[in-house]
Amino acid sequence: MREKIIIALDVESEEAALSLVAQLHDLAGAFKIGLQLYSRYGPAIVCKVNAAGGKVFLDLKFHDIPNTVARAAEAAVETGVWMFNVHAAGGKKMLREAVLAAVRQAGKLGVPAPLLLGVTVLTSMSEAELHKETGVSRALPEQVTALAVLCREAGLDGVVAAGPEVPSIRRACGLDFLIVTPGVRPAWAVPNDQQRVITPGEALALGADYIVIGRPVTAAPDPRAAAELLFKEAGKGKLC
Repeated sequence: MREKIIIALDVESEEAALSLVAQLHDLAGAFKIGLQLYSRYGPAIVCKVNAAGGKVFLDLKFHDIPNTVARAAEAAVETGVWMFNVHAAGGKKMLREAVLAAVRQAGKLGVPAPLLLGVTVLTSMSEAELHKETGVSRALPEQVTALAVLCREAGLDGVVAAGPEVPSIRRACGLDFLIVTPGVRPAWAVPNDQQRVITPGEALALGADYIVIGRPVTAAPDPRAAAELLFKEAGKGKLC
């Protein structure tokens, strides 16, 4: 269970992030560093979280022309991340260039290539917003699955997708294709700005390989107690 949990370090300061890593590194498989923390502290925060005992999922969602994303992928590898992501909507050429660049750079450095995921449709987006604001005509689950198939064809390791879309991705892409599910909210937590939420137990039962959870744990008065409650709700019990 521990390896399936990724804690989102969407906090204001380096001190807060490293405090959470110190409290939770034995309860979580990895920590997500997103735009908020990375924009303030840059690659150094990745190194510090790694040094504090936490693997890093770098959640910057690269989406640009293929050459730019390839160079960004190389830079991500140099930070020592365990996993990073790009936007699947960037298209197959961009996705493929990211894969090739990451593998090539890892080879040069003599390190394992990070897992590379494609972001399908943000969990904050509703079906109505997808159609009216982005012009996508497919139903939301169909769009997510189509982007997942595109990622698989481009050689990515998996995708980031909301819980309700996990079964259709699994059918289309197979058991060895990773699915990371954000927007996870325990039954006792508020959804915040998430639209397509799911509980930890539901996400894992549907077939998610990893679940990402942030504010219900990180903003709790006692983050460690909240994390242990999360395990119980997921039906796995308290870790020893």
